[in-house]
Amino acid sequence: MFDHFLITRFNLRNPQWDFTKNKGSLLTDEWMEDRLELFENFCFPSVIAQKNKNFSWLLYLDETTTPKFKTRLEKLTANYPFIKLFFIDGMGAFQPSIKEHVSEHATKPYLITTRIDNDDCVHVDYIDAIQKSFNKQEYQAIDIIKGFTLQIEPQFILGKKEHVFNPFISLIERNVNPKTVWSNDHTAWKKETNIQQISDRRLWMSIIHEKNKVNEFDGYGKVDWNEISRTFIVSDAINAVITNKIIPFKEWQFKSFRNFMHVKLTLMSKVIKKSIGVYKVK
Repeated sequence: MFDHFLITRFNLRNPQWDFTKNKGSLLTDEWMEDRLELFENFCFPSVIAQKNKNFSWLLYLDETTTPKFKTRLEKLTANYPFIKLFFIDGMGAFQPSIKEHVSEHATKPYLITTRIDNDDCVHVDYIDAIQKSFNKQEYQAIDIIKGFTLQIEPQFILGKKEHVFNPFISLIERNVNPKTVWSNDHTAWKKETNIQQISDRRLWMSIIHEKNKVNEFDGYGKVDWNEISRTFIVSDAINAVITNKIIPFKEWQFKSFRNFMHVKLTLMSKVIKKSIGVYKVK
């Protein structure tokens, strides 16, 4: 009834992006090395561990990618035929390339497209939860608003988080000249009137590190990594590091309280703005 594509942009050149939040250069070999380590430790293992395998994963990289990184990714994904690598001419070619692939390979009446950043992590039921939201919608965004956030630099801290119009959003649509989820930046989906929110489970984990473009750690609450790691699959190496180095909740309780207030007030503000029409398309 539907084809489902998980879509990740990796290192596509974008004239609007020059620096990380700490003023480090973007898309250098050093940046790429760090980003690949995050991908190998968090994103990749969580996606290949999905219980529901009925999807394809499209990874988009820049055509200028250094050969050693290209080879590394090709070796990493070689045994997973549902993963497709694309090397394209920057962000300008991104959406056209997605549409070209979809037009050639999506044969079902409906299409689901889902985004995930290359440095984030998802629950083993992430894909399944999205597909269970399918009900022959002509056009509807799916926004999973609950997750976790894990800071890995300079300290390991894990907390809960709620975030509407977040980077894990999906789009269900009729497969007739489809737009796909990447037709908008994730924050722009706040203007969409036909959007369904899933709020009964925590299904994503944002990873906060020093080379994030904008994100800061704002998690809250006491969370047991040993329990979470059963359903958010990461590499064995990083799992051992987190287990040994994660900061006990008692050491950041005050920060947790401040983050709780910030997250809840931000969520409430966005929900109210959405309900009264502040985000309507002008």
